[in-house]
Amino acid sequence: MRITEISTHVVGTPWRNLTYVQVHTDEGITGVGETRMLGHTDALLGYLKEAEANHILGSDPFAVEDLVRRMKYGDYGRAGEIVMSGIAVIEMACWDIKGKALGVPVWQLLGGKVTDKVKAYANGWYTTERTPEAYHKAAQGVVERGYRALKIDPFGTGHFELDHEQTLYAVSLIEAVRDAIGPDAELMLEMHGRFSPSTAVRLARELAPFKPAWLEEPVPPENLKALRKVAEKVDIPVATGERIHDRIEFRELFEDQSVDIVQPDVGHIGGIWETRKLAATAETHYMLVAPHNVGGSVLTAASLQVGFTSPNFKILEHFNDFADAEIKKVVKGAPVVDPEDGCFHLSDAPGLGVELDTDAAAEFPQQQARFDLWAEGWEQRKPKGTGA
Repeated sequence: MRITEISTHVVGTPWRNLTYVQVHTDEGITGVGETRMLGHTDALLGYLKEAEANHILGSDPFAVEDLVRRMKYGDYGRAGEIVMSGIAVIEMACWDIKGKALGVPVWQLLGGKVTDKVKAYANGWYTTERTPEAYHKAAQGVVERGYRALKIDPFGTGHFELDHEQTLYAVSLIEAVRDAIGPDAELMLEMHGRFSPSTAVRLARELAPFKPAWLEEPVPPENLKALRKVAEKVDIPVATGERIHDRIEFRELFEDQSVDIVQPDVGHIGGIWETRKLAATAETHYMLVAPHNVGGSVLTAASLQVGFTSPNFKILEHFNDFADAEIKKVVKGAPVVDPEDGCFHLSDAPGLGVELDTDAAAEFPQQQARFDLWAEGWEQRKPKGTGA
């Protein structure tokens, strides 16, 4: 079996463009992959056009390791976000092809299941007025849909510091959310790399009474010494990793032992097998894995293949029941969260278990999607000028 061509489909919303890639073969089997780029969609498409000619066409989709190696190192450059995302969409499509050809789900090819379900946590649910009352109501809606966990960044446009008034307001938002979801649901606290170490520590202590399940990206991701300063002074588990695009770059994070949960994005770190390798290394350092997942249903399905096969997999992020939920229709067989237990359940469907509906995808053309975490009202995910 050989790869004969790839086709790309961009599904657009005002705040995110989702790039789907179909990999076609000479035996008529087609696989699909997905990633979500932040402001780099056209760059990704350009890279894939060159990579198709240089590396992909004529390749054996079963030889995933070899194809990834050639794409990563064959251009004699240092692979960053764009290249690793391009590798990811092709890589997961190849796993999809392999599973379909063999008639088994991808998780079976990764060593088999270690669990029948993966817990989900909701994100994108607080696209509403930024008040305690509105957040209380929105959070109630999340648990009513069966979720047992949710994440929130309550810090507005905070950058490096947060003054006393803004701090009190952020605390009031979290107090309202915890009141809405009760004591048993997990509440993940997102900081988006906003703060200096001292501010992050202060805020963590202010919010500790509300029992955050983790403190995510308390400081910008480039400085591990700053992250260590936070980890040494807080009792809340620390999570990070979505903006690291190569598992090799996680080495210092593992050696430093400053985090408890690593958050690779399957769509940015080279795909399913690269993430599974990372999860195995994390296990040797007694760390949990909770992938970043701001993509659609294909990326969710790919992330779940890792989840079902990794003993140290904690939970999976899910946007698609809340922020622009209508895009779910572009994928047939999309994974769903069971309202009975707030989990994704194991699927025996071959490959990734999903199919891209290209006609439905065409209803959501690429947009000049914009997501600016430093802009007032960013949490509503309605960029200025979109009319959304």
